[in-house]
Amino acid sequence: MENTTEGEEVEFRKHAKYFIRFLHTLPGRLASHDSTRVTIAFFAVSGLDVLDSLHMLTDTFQQDICNWVYKLQVVPKPGERGYGGIQGSSTFDVVGTPDTCGLQLYRWGHLAITYTGIAVLVALGDDLSRLNRRAIIEGVAAVQRDDGSFSATIEGSEHDMRFVYCAAAICAMLNDWGRVDRKKMADYILKSIRYDYGISQHYEMESHGGTTFCAIAALELSGQLHLLSPGTREKIIRWLVFRQQDGFQGRPNKPVDTCYSFWIAATLKILHAFELTSFKDNRDYVLSTQDATVGGFSKWPQAYTDPFHSYFGLCGLSFLNEPGLQEVMPSLNISMRAYRRLQELQRNWTLLEEGLASGNGEVTVHIEP
Repeated sequence: MENTTEGEEVEFRKHAKYFIRFLHTLPGRLASHDSTRVTIAFFAVSGLDVLDSLHMLTDTFQQDICNWVYKLQVVPKPGERGYGGIQGSSTFDVVGTPDTCGLQLYRWGHLAITYTGIAVLVALGDDLSRLNRRAIIEGVAAVQRDDGSFSATIEGSEHDMRFVYCAAAICAMLNDWGRVDRKKMADYILKSIRYDYGISQHYEMESHGGTTFCAIAALELSGQLHLLSPGTREKIIRWLVFRQQDGFQGRPNKPVDTCYSFWIAATLKILHAFELTSFKDNRDYVLSTQDATVGGFSKWPQAYTDPFHSYFGLCGLSFLNEPGLQEVMPSLNISMRAYRRLQELQRNWTLLEEGLASGNGEVTVHIEP
């Protein structure tokens, strides 16, 4: 279907200013999210990217954000467990704290934070040269469970479809799967397809739009989408299409919610079936949650806005070809501009590795601005 742009308009500049505020300070109601500040930065930076408004951040400020993400990188010492990755905030980096107090024992990478941290760096045009890619990939492999799923961290964490997706996204972005067992991961995904052909967060749980995205995107990113039989693929598409009321709901008999204009739509985009939905109804709902005064989107009309729903609302509108918004790469959940930059980095890594393998150290790399 063609996009219909009649009716309410997108408040581009107000949304951009909304995201910038979250990069400078967090409201008190988000204090409990201190440990996931990198993810909040991801919504803000990626939101500005989709709005084509990263130029509103000074070069110095963009570099400060990159430096902050790198500061949160955790690299194990030789012989230590594989806990490499990026942590969510500087909570455990208290200046002057001696190692003997035990805080260092809780410094480890977190899969969701590592994924969003890398995505922030890519969106801001960083060359990822300061990432210890080997430590990160070894950290991903270290948290894979015997059933093929992944934990968020090296210990004390849930293991489910959310972190399967984060693991797949990290490996795909760094173009390295290391010791990750992709076949086991795919088996876990296929065993989580429910009787109604939605996909659950873990075995025997309820079908859910968010985790259906995580599963399908992980299969695509790992080159295993073909493991879905044509019949199963068609039934998953049917389950997804039935989630549209005007906007999209995450589960049957639940209210619609702005964020599912990404989760459901992105999954349908991956499966090449998004055209089966009503673009106009989807757009009308997303814009009904827009705060036209100070910017941002909420999950429901008249509810509080937040960076999460604001970013996914814009992604949903981008899928509808909303004029002025950048195209979004569905399975990695970053702009196509960022994705093309990432592809260039990956080509340069391959050239460098091939040059080193051949004994020729003279390798010229080029990064598009």
